[in-house]
Amino acid sequence: MRAQFVLSEIGVGLRRNLTMTFAVIVSVALSLALFGGALLMREQVSTMKDYWYDKVNVSIYLCNKADASAAAGKCAKGAVTAQQKEQIKADLQKMDIVETVYYESADEAFKHYKEEYSDTAIASVITPDQMPESFRVKLKDPEKYKVVATAFAGREGVESVQDQRNILQNLFDLMNGMNIAALGVMGLMLVIALMLIVNTVRVSAFSRRRETGIMRLVGASSFYIQMPFIMEAAFAGLLGGAVACVLLLVGRYFLIDHGIALAEKMQLVNFIGWDAVFAKLPLVIAIGLLMPAVAAFIALRKYLKV
Repeated sequence: MRAQFVLSEIGVGLRRNLTMTFAVIVSVALSLALFGGALLMREQVSTMKDYWYDKVNVSIYLCNKADASAAAGKCAKGAVTAQQKEQIKADLQKMDIVETVYYESADEAFKHYKEEYSDTAIASVITPDQMPESFRVKLKDPEKYKVVATAFAGREGVESVQDQRNILQNLFDLMNGMNIAALGVMGLMLVIALMLIVNTVRVSAFSRRRETGIMRLVGASSFYIQMPFIMEAAFAGLLGGAVACVLLLVGRYFLIDHGIALAEKMQLVNFIGWDAVFAKLPLVIAIGLLMPAVAAFIALRKYLKV
């Protein structure tokens, strides 16, 4: 009987404040969708770092004849000699942080360049002697790039030392910036949702002040009086969390698999799978359920004196 009464009161409250309840559902849904999206974005960045950092190398570019012909610069003393190449390779292999060392000749570099940039205008005028020889160094820990850079930058025969992580870092920084922006908007939407929840509970409590007064007179407990209001807010939040979950699933489907189809257009990117999305849904639902309930409970302590 008590459960039936509480449920009936929840229905009455939702119908009386239908517009505000709808606003609560929409604001909770948007804020939680942004929250879930920010979590997925962070996981995407982490996945990409793990994937690419395991594949990037440190490249040590050697001086060639074209570099040596310049009036000044790191290769002013001439192109790299065979002895210098052997010494550089031996020193690399002695380093504990180095996993493998691969030597790429000018002809191999020219072949790779033609394969990747065959459609560009400059590809038709580039010759093999203009391509630099290089050592591609695979590190056990990519974070220790500076050890290699310090040891070989400025050495005779070395034109430059490049860490391929820097090429990817701008992308990761952009994604992290988008993640922070999403969290900022999520925080704003969350504040709006909480304000709507408090106002909805306040209006609901005021419109039913007669009923609550009668319940107080007949000896109903504080918890029993407050329960319908808390359940109304929790139900609205639950609906908002469910909508947020749908938005996350639809977003993953259209952005990566179909629609925009980033997985097809960007095959070199290791995108997060459905398992990562499904793993975040329980958290979104839980927050959607608990956040409005807690906000309603706090609001009732002020606006519903029992």
